[in-house]
Amino acid sequence: MSQPVTKLEQLLASMQPELNDGAYIFSSVQPDRDVSRLAPVATFREREGLTIIVDEQTALREGLPVLFRAAWITLTVHSDLEAVGLTAAVAEALTRASISCNVVAAAFHDHIFVPVERAADALAQLAGLQAKALRDATA
Repeated sequence: MSQPVTKLEQLLASMQPELNDGAYIFSSVQPDRDVSRLAPVATFREREGLTIIVDEQTALREGLPVLFRAAWITLTVHSDLEAVGLTAAVAEALTRASISCNVVAAAFHDHIFVPVERAADALAQLAGLQAKALRDATA
């Protein structure tokens, strides 16, 4: 297992964004619902309900309300959970291209959910951000 990266410059230069296959749905269900058989990508419990992220086929099969239809991009760098600035830098790059994003930080990687129809644009923006960081590192 690799050591987590803390420095923003290193994170940006080595983030290697990858698009996961398929479309993913953000939905909200009753907080006490057992969602284990839905194999959610992520869950988050809020007062209003349990937010779940599941693949689109599961959401449609289960008749889940669609709050957001997303493409899932993983930043493959092992980011430290205490690192400062990665989320802000990614959000800023996507904001400049008018692409909304929802970020989920997990133990090893950051995951960016963007509108499905903007997935290619988002990847291009993130690749540009990484390329700039690599240029800056060698300047």
